[in-house]
Amino acid sequence: MKLLLVSVLLCAVMVLTPAAFLTDKVDSSGAGDLIPTGISDQVNMSSCCPRGWTRFRRRCFVYIPTAMNWAHAERNCRSMGAHLASVHSSSEYHLIQKLTGPYGYKTTWIGGTNASGKHVWLWTDGSCFSYTHWCPGEPNNGCGNQHCLQINYSGSKCWDDVQCDSHRPSICARKISRHLG
Repeated sequence: MKLLLVSVLLCAVMVLTPAAFLTDKVDSSGAGDLIPTGISDQVNMSSCCPRGWTRFRRRCFVYIPTAMNWAHAERNCRSMGAHLASVHSSSEYHLIQKLTGPYGYKTTWIGGTNASGKHVWLWTDGSCFSYTHWCPGEPNNGCGNQHCLQINYSGSKCWDDVQCDSHRPSICARKISRHLG
């Protein structure tokens, strides 16, 4: 019972902490990483997700509207204890797309990469890359240097491989802790 009470209190503190409201956080390189102030209409208040994040199953997701290259977007997510989002089902993909809706369904970074240059795609969070929603003919590694995954490509809103130095908004995802410490 004490552990349950401590867990509830910890979740409340995480939701109310000022760190969840940061709008400009400086990373170790000195570049400013923009962190959202909150998307209140998309918050599942009963979850243990930080304010502005949306819970889906055992993870929390947030849309970062600031356009940056893929590596910077991943570093920004990591500064919040997250990674660029991995996708494991069509329902999860639809939720992620919904997060981009208020911003016009722009092409957006998620955490897929084939940085090794091989035809093997990986998620930055280390999870299994089993679900895909590639556009027809993708991934095509155009000009041999398209190693990062964007969503909402074309009218079909499907996946496309693109150059990692392109600037896009991003979706971050982080696991919900099951226990303390």
